[in-house]
Amino acid sequence: MKYLISLVVCLFTSYIPFKFDLVKTKDTSNEYISDLEEKLGKDMSSKKPDFTIKGVSAEAGESLVKNGFVPKSMGKKAGRQSKHFVCTSCHNVVKEDPDLANPNAQARLDFAIQKGLPFLQGSPLYGVVNRSTYYNGDYYKKYGNLVNKAKNNIREAIQLCAQECAQGRKLDQWEVESILAYFWKIGIKRNDISLSDVEKAALVQASKSDDAMMKKKGLELLSLKYMDRADATFVPPPSNRKVGNGLAGNASNGAKIYELSCLYCHQKQKYSYLDLDKSKLSLNYLKRHLDTYHRQSVYQVTRWGVPVYNGKKSYMPQYTLERMSEQQLTDLVSYING
Repeated sequence: MKYLISLVVCLFTSYIPFKFDLVKTKDTSNEYISDLEEKLGKDMSSKKPDFTIKGVSAEAGESLVKNGFVPKSMGKKAGRQSKHFVCTSCHNVVKEDPDLANPNAQARLDFAIQKGLPFLQGSPLYGVVNRSTYYNGDYYKKYGNLVNKAKNNIREAIQLCAQECAQGRKLDQWEVESILAYFWKIGIKRNDISLSDVEKAALVQASKSDDAMMKKKGLELLSLKYMDRADATFVPPPSNRKVGNGLAGNASNGAKIYELSCLYCHQKQKYSYLDLDKSKLSLNYLKRHLDTYHRQSVYQVTRWGVPVYNGKKSYMPQYTLERMSEQQLTDLVSYING
């Protein structure tokens, strides 16, 4: 990846027929990447919210994402979308990967510890407007043909998440557009990606140029700076749960996962019927179920999740390999085992 970035930068900067004045280059660190990409010729029109619809606002969208409803004080009231979850039950709304071009589960955990973020199953809503595809990889195994409409359509992806993931009602059109408006406010900014001074100057010059080739190279450079999708690989639990994955566990790292992941949903039954804390009682309970196929086996629920059952719609989504590595699962088990 670093080689490709260097190659593109070399080709890009060698094409531009003048030198950069790095000192006088305007500070654009807070510029949205989407705004820059539009200046470089990328068509983002299909993702723009429709503000002509009554009630649409980024503020209403933020309330839906974080609270699951919109109060009347915002101009148009929306009842609770789901009685089980809100979007932030499974998704962060801020940057959670230190390197957006190379997401890594352990780097994400370390960053979560540093920033005080939960370590969640869902990919972040931060930067979702910058993605070109949704519900990638193995999600078709879970949602089947529902993925077909959502994969290349952010509005359909929002509806799929609302109805299937949050197990709630279908969103009204003004609600979808409001959520989309909020997503534009939490898009990737230029200071969220790694750019050298030469790259920054080159992008500024390309955005001001009428040269189609220069703009194209600018888009190619940006495409190497962040992932425009969130990959998802479903993996089964270890076949022998007494032995585990055959890796050596790090209980200290596992403790961090337990606190930022398990307790985020289970402490005081925040999103779950199962109440957990850091006590020996909770840890021993989980330990007793580890090598079973019970729904409270950490191996079971981490990789398979907990499906809808007995008419109760709430459930636990699984962690994909990208969201929790095999080493991290081993570390979590090591912590539970004491």
